[in-house]
Amino acid sequence: MNNEPVKLTWLNGPDIDRLAMTDEEIIAAVEQGLIAQGTPDGAVIEPRMHLTPNPAFNGHFNVLRGYVAPLDLAGVKIVGDYVDNYKKGLPSEMALLNLFDPQTGMPRAILDATLITDARTGALTAIGAKHLARKGSKILGHVGARGTAYWNVRLLDHLYDFDEIRVHSRRPESREAFAAKLETDLGKKITVTDNWRDCLEGADIMVEASRLAEREELFRADWVKPGTCVIPYGTVSALDIRMTDIMDKVVIDDFSQFRAGNLGALRPHIDAGLISEDTVHGELCQIVTGAKPGRERDDETILFWHRGLSLSDIALGAAMLEKAEKLGIGQKLVYR
Repeated sequence: MNNEPVKLTWLNGPDIDRLAMTDEEIIAAVEQGLIAQGTPDGAVIEPRMHLTPNPAFNGHFNVLRGYVAPLDLAGVKIVGDYVDNYKKGLPSEMALLNLFDPQTGMPRAILDATLITDARTGALTAIGAKHLARKGSKILGHVGARGTAYWNVRLLDHLYDFDEIRVHSRRPESREAFAAKLETDLGKKITVTDNWRDCLEGADIMVEASRLAEREELFRADWVKPGTCVIPYGTVSALDIRMTDIMDKVVIDDFSQFRAGNLGALRPHIDAGLISEDTVHGELCQIVTGAKPGRERDDETILFWHRGLSLSDIALGAAMLEKAEKLGIGQKLVYR
């Protein structure tokens, strides 16, 4: 047997920050994961699993698992989603990504995946809009101000350079701070609204990233004009039950996640028989690879529902590892 120590790479939060991943690098990495997903034998994705330690803690863990063949990596990410963490000065979502050699099972790396979770979610939102929103979209309405929300707005604006960005969230201090950071980083005015309607109605791209404790129809179908791209991914649905009735196309991120669990923006519509696998247009990966068309007319009203892909985590983690190697960032830990 080889007596050489087996080592793995550890990238902590400060390491990830030092990488300073650009918008282009983040989007390119997540697109690579989508291409693998849409290629025969390119990837394996398992539906996410949930662990709720105690309902009184007002949070749960998501466990995401996948394999990306072109990257020769398998991965498991565990991310906590705790709504009240802001009261303790903590992010609501904190995560670790574990990457493995898919042929031997040996660990290759562990990464702080908090930024990975936020950025890959924003990238999936942006890539969805790239293929499903009108090219001339100039008004963004965004509900929600958690970590993923920042990257939604930042990466969407990177692609569309909006004339108007409106934001809303439940807590005034949260939405004001969110808007202030966006104004600083994007160099443009952000309009803060105190209600859902003023934020969303008439926007070209509508994103719903709320954090409801229980279902409430806060996002009304009446606010959606023809030709809009609607992107909801709240854990608990805020969508009007009529929302699917007005859509020309519904696109999802993964059919296995469409079938699984009792959470997500379209779960009430699935349970009511208003949408099914037969009526869904397809997965985003099929559109990215050209197997199915995306937007075909300016007047199409399209909904893109994503719950988050382990493949996106793995692909962005791999891009970070590659950049870290070039820059000499990170630590080598002895595994055995």
